[in-house]
Amino acid sequence: MSKAVRKIICTASAPKPVGPYKDCFCMGGETGQAVRVDNTVYVSGVLGLNKDTMKLVDGGALEEAKQALINLGKILEAADSSYGNVVKTTIFLDDINDFAPINELYKEYFKPPFPARSTFQVGKLPMGAKVEIEVIALSGEVQTVES
Repeated sequence: MSKAVRKIICTASAPKPVGPYKDCFCMGGETGQAVRVDNTVYVSGVLGLNKDTMKLVDGGALEEAKQALINLGKILEAADSSYGNVVKTTIFLDDINDFAPINELYKEYFKPPFPARSTFQVGKLPMGAKVEIEVIALSGEVQTVES
């Protein structure tokens, strides 16, 4: 039987996760921001938190989304990945009416060919956030081919 390598991704360049995930700890007992299995990276939900204060940035959904995407970039980098290696995104919104402006912001970070994506309005997000973003990405060099 082959053996998969599971690596917990932690970076001080992005906020610590706000949830206590029992299976996902970094050295020192900190919760990881992502898990990499071989060359697939699973990033936990990312909020628009200031990493130093661990508080949501001011300005509403669009500013939170911008900060969440900045934080996401730091986590991807720590996992030897990038926005261009993301294959699936899921965006959770407090209000689906924020979809259009966040979609425009999204295009500043993700370029064609865009990853597969789902966007949902949800009942409530952690810390009263207006936006949460999670992704699945590949690490290392990735070649895109058309079918």
